[in-house]
Amino acid sequence: MMLDSQRIRYYQLIQHKTKKHVLLRFLLVVIIFLIYFGLVAFRYGLKDGFFVTVLTWSVFVLCTPIADAGFLLDFPFRLITNIKMLFSEIIIWVIAIALNIYTFFLNSEIYSKTKILSLFKHILEKPFPFWIIIIISAIGTFMSIHFGDEMMDKVNHKDRSLYKKHKSKYRFVKVIFVIVLMIIIYDFLLKYFGIEIKAN
Repeated sequence: MMLDSQRIRYYQLIQHKTKKHVLLRFLLVVIIFLIYFGLVAFRYGLKDGFFVTVLTWSVFVLCTPIADAGFLLDFPFRLITNIKMLFSEIIIWVIAIALNIYTFFLNSEIYSKTKILSLFKHILEKPFPFWIIIIISAIGTFMSIHFGDEMMDKVNHKDRSLYKKHKSKYRFVKVIFVIVLMIIIYDFLLKYFGIEIKAN
């Protein structure tokens, strides 16, 4: 299950360039999460604020080609268990999907709380073709989590052979993601403003 990953010593998080980069990224994600939770909790109350925050977290898990949202749990899980983040990311995706199945069918009004959640509900309501963004995000996320695991196993960025080999593919995935996202946002705005485009 460890797949040849080395046991990480806490001093290495400061000494190794790659691990230091991962630590700083994790701290940034934690700060953003806490600030967002504070703002949402102030507006909707502690209970609804927490649920909106967690649901928003799930949107970033499922609809971005970067593993930053899942990284919030992946990184400490890797430090504690030494199990590669790839495995915890799979569990995170299952949790995010289950959370949205529950919310969509039993508490769908909560999607109207923020524009991000409203946009995600718009995606969920149109499996074809908008679920393609979830597929693209899954490809990008699991590529990036592989790169993250590699960073945890290396000392210097120059040693990251997996990233060097596949970085052009990853950039291509991100470009496709941006194109699809722009199409979805465009469609969402048309619906939001009640604009209909009729073919001649």
